[in-house]
Amino acid sequence: MGKIQVEILGLSTNPASGGAYALILKETNGTRRLPIIIGAFEAQSIALEIEGIKPPRPLTHDLMKTIIDSLGSDLVEILINDLRDGTFYAKLCLSHHEVDSRPSDAIALAVRFGVPIFVAENVMDEAAFYPEDEESDASQRRKEPRLTKVEALRAQLQDSIEREDYERAAKLRDELRKMETHE
Repeated sequence: MGKIQVEILGLSTNPASGGAYALILKETNGTRRLPIIIGAFEAQSIALEIEGIKPPRPLTHDLMKTIIDSLGSDLVEILINDLRDGTFYAKLCLSHHEVDSRPSDAIALAVRFGVPIFVAENVMDEAAFYPEDEESDASQRRKEPRLTKVEALRAQLQDSIEREDYERAAKLRDELRKMETHE
């Protein structure tokens, strides 16, 4: 199984998901983006660590890091290894074994340990998208499976919000609502 290294491109609220956050991962040596919807607690944990803010008391992911360290193990990398029924799955690759994890928890630990984040090629092929301005060039270079129309629209909506293109975001939101009411 091949794997692709990614980095955290952004983290933002996702109004379409009722308080959830969109975590956008980007290929380290490419242009594809992988959006993952995560909970508010995990988003806060990732954001605090990225910003170098230490809460007065340890968060759950800080505790997990302390436990892994105190057991004499090392986190080597994390791998988002599967996508089933719209749900991503991940593994913590420790020095002597692997542990199943939610991607959001795995990423929160990856930023604490400073280890690489990988996505299985098949997951990237199934769920990633090219940024709109690079999409036509990329689709001509490589014929890869695309997101479903709803997933692609959600990703475009998030991108429009991040770029503060609210007029386009409103149109995408309305199109998504039409599609979701007809499902």
